[in-house]
Amino acid sequence: MENEEQKVMRSTQLLRSFWHVQKNIMRLVQKTAVENGLSIPQYTVLMTITLHKEMTQKKVGEKTFLPKSTLSQAVDGLVRAGLLHRQQVEGNRREMQLAITEKGEALLKTIHLQEGGIHQLFQCVSELMTDKQYEELLETHLQITNYLEAKLTEQGGDTK
Repeated sequence: MENEEQKVMRSTQLLRSFWHVQKNIMRLVQKTAVENGLSIPQYTVLMTITLHKEMTQKKVGEKTFLPKSTLSQAVDGLVRAGLLHRQQVEGNRREMQLAITEKGEALLKTIHLQEGGIHQLFQCVSELMTDKQYEELLETHLQITNYLEAKLTEQGGDTK
């Protein structure tokens, strides 16, 4: 049975491991955004919408945790650049529907294929793992995510 010191050390190592991965992801996101003429919030918005092709601005805000003003500026810049299309939701003039344009999809494809970019590097990392390691990693991440979200919900925190 582990003593308290071992438990603290183990949880600290796990947290530090996630911190190191997250730090490197953020460095890669920043590099990718800058290399493609985007701000980090703009890149975040595009990556959030890309799976759904379109989404309300409110939903993007919930998923990204970007402050409303930052989100609004990012969306405005993406619309001006022709990467996003924005229109009012029918029946709710306060809500905006966002959709990726063809130009936006082309940029995302370019970003995905960039040599040394975040997507290529994660592809390389995934290829270093066996199928079993990959599946176990995803399963472990899901287990951690579900546990943390349940605890946040219990504590009255927002888990969107």
